[in-house]
Amino acid sequence: MTMTKHFLGAAATLALFAGAAAADPALIFDLGGKFDKSFNEAAFNGAERWAAETGGTYKELEMQSEAQREQALRRFAESGANPIVMTGFAFGDVLNTVAPDYPDTKFAIIDMVVDQPNVRSVVFQEEQGSYLVGMMAAMASKTGVVGFVGGMDIPLIRKFECGYAQGAKAANPDVKVVYNMTGTTPAAWNDPVKGSELTKAQIAQGADVVFSAAGSTGLGILQTVADEGILGIGVDSNQNYMHPGNMLTSMVKRVDLSVYEAFMEGADLETGVIVSGLADNGVSYALDEFNAELVTDEMKAAVDEAAAKIVAGEIEVHDYMTDNTCPVE
Repeated sequence: MTMTKHFLGAAATLALFAGAAAADPALIFDLGGKFDKSFNEAAFNGAERWAAETGGTYKELEMQSEAQREQALRRFAESGANPIVMTGFAFGDVLNTVAPDYPDTKFAIIDMVVDQPNVRSVVFQEEQGSYLVGMMAAMASKTGVVGFVGGMDIPLIRKFECGYAQGAKAANPDVKVVYNMTGTTPAAWNDPVKGSELTKAQIAQGADVVFSAAGSTGLGILQTVADEGILGIGVDSNQNYMHPGNMLTSMVKRVDLSVYEAFMEGADLETGVIVSGLADNGVSYALDEFNAELVTDEMKAAVDEAAAKIVAGEIEVHDYMTDNTCPVE
């Protein structure tokens, strides 16, 4: 494992699952689709890296409805898939019910903690990476107004928003942060039209940098950013390539590495809780050929200094998951 802060504990249709070979790993994507260019696609890239390096095969399922969650877990477990990896907090309750029924199967869940002896839970310190891109947004803004558009209104996404606002205020105490959530149901992850509408509304309020943390909804957010000639910030995967010249950066979350490592460990997957953040590159900001001209030396120096101070404990970024308030709002 390359991630630190390990707190390790003790060790569809029927036809879709029928062909699963014993010990093949499986990956279940959350709503929003495998090719959302964000969270789910990062998971897919991790699985594909494992397949390319090992020559192995894996089973996969793209969620189409909430009703599929338990069926998918049980079908994969009964087919012999091991481990079974799932993306998204929404699997938490179902996995907590299903895991005890298959004690010889290892499960890994990303973005939620499930306290079962055969489950690995991977959670990230998204607030830390969001703080850095918030600083960059405030430094890049010409209007003094920056925006955030989230997907489903849940504490996890509020965690992104609060870290972003805290970082923006750190860089410019006078900056105004406007924010919207796309909805209160899982459909909020897959509504590019609504994402576009919210982005236009924020632009009307003066926002000239918008951070998207909304799954496939982000495709509409970032397209509108490009169409309107402002700056966007991607999430989870490095989305800088999508709209070169309009993407200030992306807040990268190493979901890909989480899937890759789980697949590499296979049936010997160590269980427990893994917390990943800036200290082990579990989150970061993206700098590449697509945004290099937008990120000034001053900006890079400021965020790199802040990152080092966060790791050292000199800057404390608020974790909305542990305290459902945001000190800068």
